[in-house]
Amino acid sequence: MSIFLGIDVGTSGTKTLAMREDGAILAKATVEYPLYTPHPGWSEQDPEDWWKATVQSVQAVLSKGGIKPGDVAGIGLSGQMHGSVFLDESDEVIRPALLWNDQRTQDECDDIESAVGGRANLIELVSNPALTGFTAPKILWLRKNEPQNFERTRKVLLPKDYVRFRLTGEYATEVSDASGTLLLDVKNRVWCDPLLEKLQLDKSLLPEVHESEVVSGKLSEIAAKALGLPAGVAVVGGGGDQAAGAVGNGIVKDGVISATMGTSGVVFAHSEEVQTDPSGRVHTFCHAVSGKWHVMGVVLSAGGSLQWYRNQFGEMESAIAAGMDTEAYELLTAAAAKAPAGSEGLFFLPYLTGERTPHCDPYARAAWIGLSLRHGRAHMIRSVMEGATYAMRDCLEIIKGMSIPISEIRVSGGGARSGFWRQLQADIYGQDVCVTNSDEGPAYGVALLAATGTGAYSHIAEACEATIDVTGTTSTDAATKAAYNKAYPSYGKLYESLKGDFPTLCGLAKA
Repeated sequence: MSIFLGIDVGTSGTKTLAMREDGAILAKATVEYPLYTPHPGWSEQDPEDWWKATVQSVQAVLSKGGIKPGDVAGIGLSGQMHGSVFLDESDEVIRPALLWNDQRTQDECDDIESAVGGRANLIELVSNPALTGFTAPKILWLRKNEPQNFERTRKVLLPKDYVRFRLTGEYATEVSDASGTLLLDVKNRVWCDPLLEKLQLDKSLLPEVHESEVVSGKLSEIAAKALGLPAGVAVVGGGGDQAAGAVGNGIVKDGVISATMGTSGVVFAHSEEVQTDPSGRVHTFCHAVSGKWHVMGVVLSAGGSLQWYRNQFGEMESAIAAGMDTEAYELLTAAAAKAPAGSEGLFFLPYLTGERTPHCDPYARAAWIGLSLRHGRAHMIRSVMEGATYAMRDCLEIIKGMSIPISEIRVSGGGARSGFWRQLQADIYGQDVCVTNSDEGPAYGVALLAATGTGAYSHIAEACEATIDVTGTTSTDAATKAAYNKAYPSYGKLYESLKGDFPTLCGLAKA
């Protein structure tokens, strides 16, 4: 039986897994690397670190799984979206890559919308507004701020596509990740020539774009030797991490949506047709399912808000957890459970790194609001978890408002591993949530795409149907659901009350 590798080039590390044709996971490995913030709001990585981590994680998986290299029939690639790798004419990396959570490009976003006559026109062209995380404003930032580096640039690649280049020697991407560049005509699944012309960007900077299961190249002799695989193994298009993660969770048909509570939070809905929010509050991208699309709301600091709390205020829990051979998160959620639903009027706004959905505001900042002498650690922890989940509900409400059917919500990520947080999600979303037997995320999704692209399955929906099952459901609690429905409107009003102050606060931080 053939074996397929899924490689996910994440922000904290690269994860590789080996999947048998029937969906069984044989081995997995993750290799971490650093992230650099040379200035406030900047976020960069060295693409060479991604390549080294890919080599090491593939080697580890082959060894741990006792896998014969000749049994590997295909490789799928996923990765953090929007990042910009700038290559010169010798294919050398010119400068560190700008990442998805980099916030330096607000001026360039304004320039892009101005160049096409406003946000509505931009959404008509590429189905999305200009956001600081996207790739196009990063290219314009380079042209404006580092003109010598821009003049040297011959290709711009996304993170996973740089790894593809190192694997195959091909300049290629696929439609789901390309959608997040802001340069793809999402409706027609091709680069948007009118926008490129208005931005005075040469189309030759961009790689060829494929559907996600299409074979985009073959493993080169040099890469094969480094990884310990035979040359010629097929490498399929793959997917941006969110589309790939949705495939890995079976979000490939109408009515089934996912709510992924990772460092960032994503509410993801499959769509048979192109559907856009006129205000651009959610993203409309090509899906990794050939000829289909998806709508996606993104919360920049969802599980990342609880991670921030653990890192800054959870020293006690971390120390105790180390002695108990458990995780600090288990102790934090146990403490949160001692506070009542709604945290007795304490709210946390989870805007630690600005926000995308629904505010599109890089200046937004986090806050606790409503503190009184009544509140203690339990309330503060619970309010952080509630705030992140309210933000996810913001995404859900917009998708509902677009008349996209929601018959089933599949939860995943760190927020799905905790029974307490699963219940919190069900009660705040106001709908039962479920988990599946697949919790490996994007790496599993692109392994399924590799299996499909090399002929093991006729299409990706068939692959998901054969390998992914719902294994548990968390039902809403009527009383708790009612409490959150009462509190949720107050949460929404807090951003509106504070948004005018956020730019000033950001200015003070830079002073």
